[in-house]
Amino acid sequence: MSYVSSEKVNVGEQAPPFTLHQVGGEPMSLSDLQGTPAVLVFLRGFF
Repeated sequence: MSYVSSEKVNVGEQAPPFTLHQVGGEPMSLSDLQGTPAVLVFLRGFF
């Protein structure tokens, strides 16, 4: 299932909960990173 949100998150705001698939196909949720600093980088395209 694909979901695209038009919801904008401003710098310093808390990100909404989400789950993405890693390169290997395993799901990873934002909640998996709770309590640790994280930088999210979204790359467009196919690898």
